Amino acid sequence: MEGVSVRKIKKNCVFCGANSGKDVAFVNAAFHLGEFLGKRKFDLVYGTGRLGLIGCVSTAVAQHQRQVLGIIPSTFTENNLVRETCGKEIKVPTMQERLLIMMELSDAFIALPGGFGTLEELFQMIS
Repeated sequence: MEGVSVRKIKKNCVFCGANSGKDVAFVNAAFHLGEFLGKRKFDLVYGTGRLGLIGCVSTAVAQHQRQVLGIIPSTFTENNLVRETCGKEIKVPTMQERLLIMMELSDAFIALPGGFGTLEELFQMIS
């Protein structure tokens, strides 16, 4: 189609829980998403950490030697709320700046099960 530009998706931003939840199906879905992204040479942008569902996604992507970039507010690191990242990490002063950078660096957004934080981040991306 003439005049239509197609943007190639390279970096996916994933929002989901830092907890594994009560259903093993969520853990399996997170791992399979990470496998899917890694095998197809997609990079990951995420809120950082190696715990819970997001840890499953980030670890699986990293195992395929893809770039994993965690964006973390400095208050999370100061209060030891997040464990280490699977890849590179960018520290930012606020949650708002975190979302802005995630939006700027990502080509697509995916949400898996999570809590209110997951929903808030997803709705901010949509709006």
